[in-house]
Amino acid sequence: MARPPWENQTAIVEFVLLGFSTLRQLNLALFTTFLAAYVFTVTGNMLIVLLVLLDHHLHIPMYFFLVNLSFLEIGYTSNIVPKMLESLLAGQRVISVAGCLTQFYFFGSLAATECLLLAAMAYDRYLAICRPLHYAVLMNAQVCLGLAAGSWVGCFLLTAFSIVLLSRLTFCGRNEIDHFFCDFAPLVRLSCTDTSLTETLAFATSSAVTLVPFLLIIASYSCILATILRIPSNAGRHKAFSTCSSHFTVVTMFYGTLIATYLAPSAHSSQFLRKVLSLLYTILTPMFNPIIYSLRNRDIHEALKRYLSRNSLH
Repeated sequence: MARPPWENQTAIVEFVLLGFSTLRQLNLALFTTFLAAYVFTVTGNMLIVLLVLLDHHLHIPMYFFLVNLSFLEIGYTSNIVPKMLESLLAGQRVISVAGCLTQFYFFGSLAATECLLLAAMAYDRYLAICRPLHYAVLMNAQVCLGLAAGSWVGCFLLTAFSIVLLSRLTFCGRNEIDHFFCDFAPLVRLSCTDTSLTETLAFATSSAVTLVPFLLIIASYSCILATILRIPSNAGRHKAFSTCSSHFTVVTMFYGTLIATYLAPSAHSSQFLRKVLSLLYTILTPMFNPIIYSLRNRDIHEALKRYLSRNSLH
């Protein structure tokens, strides 16, 4: 019996992340830029977490979900940026197969979790604006914990199925990944075994955790908009809209960059564009989230003032 062609090839045990190797003359500038963005992301999100934890005025569902989102953004960038910084500074682009699968596992899990958390936050805003009299009952502590825990646990378990199938693939031939992190499509392209089952499951799960929450967000904001337009006074409309404008901006940025990246042409000539677009949701969106949620948020401003005044007294 003839042996499959891939059995005559050496199995890959490590990958090379090409990243932005075509821009080596800009390595120092890119390193400085990405390092500054990473430090700002971690600092900004940690500040939001600390403010919410320390100020009892912020112990409400909206900020409970915001803390979850901030923790997620820290993990999201910490999973990708340090390896990219190492590649830019030291030229260390090699990553083991196990390390690559681990990076993709956390990337996929956290991206999926963010989709569900954004949907939970949209549902929270829907109840607060459209059903204010029932808000305290419908969005109690048990519901908040259930939505958050379900988002985290469900997405990490769901992504694990894809990782199990990916780990069963045999990688051979070229070991270069033309990206700055381990994403699903570049990994599958390096496999020399049948990937149809893996790709089908990945498509089904990714569609479920991105499209369904997106539709729920659209439905929530449709109801919110209809309710706001029925408010007679301009001041009332402005106040209602201001409570969800930050979340709406974050949703637009996250889904906009995600859709642009994965609907981009798959031709080789567009790979650089795909990497640039990937930077938007792996680095820029997590960095801008603390700015968006604090820039026009009176509650965050007041909490920061109280925290600074307490410290100045001591």
